[in-house]
Parts: sequence; C-alpha cells; structure tokens
Amino acid sequence: MLKMICDETGMGFAAVARVTDESWTACAVQDNIEFGLKPRGQLELQTTLCFESRAARAPIVVDDFARDMTYRDHHTPAIYNLRSYISVPIVTSSGSYFGNLCAIDPRPARVSEARVVRMFEVFATLIAMQIESEQRQWTTEAQLTSERETATLREQFIAVLGHDLRNPLSAVNATAEYLALRSDDTKLVSAGMRLSARCLVCRSSSTM
Repeated sequence: MLKMICDETGMGFAAVARVTDESWTACAVQDNIEFGLKPRGQLELQTTLCFESRAARAPIVVDDFARDMTYRDHHTPAIYNLRSYISVPIVTSSGSYFGNLCAIDPRPARVSEARVVRMFEVFATLIAMQIESEQRQWTTEAQLTSERETATLREQFIAVLGHDLRNPLSAVNATAEYLALRSDDTKLVSAGMRLSARCLVCRSSSTM
C-alpha cells in the first residue's frame, strides 16, 4: 500500500503513524529518499503536522510549502526540509482515532488532486478496518483464555473438594454401617441404612 502511494504520487516517503497526545510512532514505512525513519521510529510530536491533523480530525494537504498561504511559514517543512505533504487521519467506525496515513517529499507534488486525496482516504479507511478486525480478534482470544482458565479452576476445585470429602464420608459411612448392623434396634438400623445410602450418593457426586 505505501509503495503504491509513492508510485502513484511521486512522493519519496510514506508512512502509517500512530499518533497520540504525547507521541508520533511509525508503524509502517516506505522510504525512497533516505529520510531515515524506520518502523517503531519516533518523531517529536510537536514537530509534525500529523499533530495538527489529529486535533482537527481532518486531512492536511500541501502541494508546495513555499507557495502555500497557510503553511509556508510553518516550522515542520523547515525542520524536515519538505516541499510537499499529505496526511489523512485514520479513524475507526466507532470514532476512535488511531493515527495518520501520510506522505512527504523534498520536492513539490500535486497531492491536492481529488484522486490522490480520495486514494489516501480509502486506504486510511482500509487500515482502520484492519485495526478493528485485529482488536476484535484480540478480544475474542482474551475471552477464550479467560473461559479456559475458569474451566480449569473449576475442575481443580471439584477435584480438591472431592478429595477432601473422602475422609469425612468414610467416617460417616462407617458409622452408618455400624448402625445398620444394630439388629436389636429397628430405628437405628433404619437410620443407618438411610445414612449409608446418602453417603453413597455423596461419594458418587464427589467423583464426577
């Protein structure tokens, strides 16, 4: 995508930048003019026009800084030796701002043409869609991990509970069997049989 931008516009450098309130970070770069910025490289936020594009949530397009009435005295072209510039915000469908798709060159270029601006806007939308897709995938994976951890903890709890219940149940069952053998007392025999039956049910439940 960035190579296509450079090929179609004649711009020497194009990038996808993550722009926040505090930083400008390159996510992807196409550098044909040895600008020197690599992926994960950073620029001082206040020196970039992306900072202003972010604030306005609008594209900034300059064919030639030397002739542009708005930006000819701006510090950005002076710092980076620029003549042409285009930057389009990357905004998700939910309205969340990610950064900018931008291109620069030390020579003038006709980036204000409708077809060029439209190309940048379409590419910015595609990047936003990809970001949203990855975020959904991360959320789904996190939920699955959480569910697996919960299921594992549940199984461990049941296993520990079953183990801890074995000794008390054995003692109760022994008492129940003793009562059931008291043939001289029908009430105790009946109570012992009922208790023994309940112990059997509890044992079955603890091993499930």
